[in-house]
Amino acid sequence: MQDHVYKIIELVGSSETSVEDAIQQAITRASRTLNHLRWFEVTQTRGHIEQGKVHHYQVTLKVGFTLEE
Repeated sequence: MQDHVYKIIELVGSSETSVEDAIQQAITRASRTLNHLRWFEVTQTRGHIEQGKVHHYQVTLKVGFTLEE
């Protein structure tokens, strides 16, 4: 049985489309340089309003990944 030890980092993703897209943008970008991403937790959700409409979403995430041996 493997021990599960994780390193946790904080990321901020942004999107003009949706909260879900902001999350995916952050995870996709992090996966280019980090290996073994396993889970995420949304800790903050923000947005920007222009002319009475949501213009931009910003999401802060905690992301956990396993350490290499």
